[in-house]
Amino acid sequence: MWTQRVRVSRHLNAASYFYISRNVEIKSSAAIHACQSGRSRYIRCMDDLHDYGETYDALSACRICADRFAATATRHRPRPVTWFRPGARVLIASQAPGMRAHKAERPFTDPSGVRLRSWMNLGEDVFYDQSKIAIVPMAFCFPGYDPKGSDLPPPPVCARTWRDRVLRLFPDVAVTLLIGGYSQEWHLGKGKVTERVLGWRDHAPSVFPLPHPSWRNNAWIARNPWFEADLIPALRARLSEVL
Repeated sequence: MWTQRVRVSRHLNAASYFYISRNVEIKSSAAIHACQSGRSRYIRCMDDLHDYGETYDALSACRICADRFAATATRHRPRPVTWFRPGARVLIASQAPGMRAHKAERPFTDPSGVRLRSWMNLGEDVFYDQSKIAIVPMAFCFPGYDPKGSDLPPPPVCARTWRDRVLRLFPDVAVTLLIGGYSQEWHLGKGKVTERVLGWRDHAPSVFPLPHPSWRNNAWIARNPWFEADLIPALRARLSEVL
């Protein structure tokens, strides 16, 4: 159900509030500036916020994979983890929520998140500020475990259904982090993760291919010291410029 309350002032230091979809409150400096910079920008901003509200509601209600998840070892129900707002300047294109994120309804609430925030040199306050960073995985729900207890891959139907629609909400993204093979294949085409990450200079400073920050990649990180010696400092410098 789309609901909206807007208070806009001509003065840039005045507060503006957007209540969108399920009474979610947005305090985005980028969105506020856009809505305070003249009538044409205001109308565009309202259109963007309306698109966001409709997309958020539809995505949150998605149950396309209900039968698929019921057949996994975890037999869980769909619970899309949505973590983005208009105005974000950094996009984290990740894989899919894990079990902890599924339960918490918050992405990267696990050791992988700790390592990713370390790579980015960000605390939780900035990392989880949805007005600055949008987290858009290849699948918005936890895919479940296979019989051996490993995470299943993100169902392709999720990206086919939602990815383009969600990414259109962020026309002003300055930096995109492509985490793992699934997101890299979607955005860059087929290829091997190591080759893509090794060739990060071909895409920087707007795009940074990264390995998944899982502990399962500890050996990969140890075998490739250039990753933390060269790529990570460049990533941190770029994020410092943008954020």
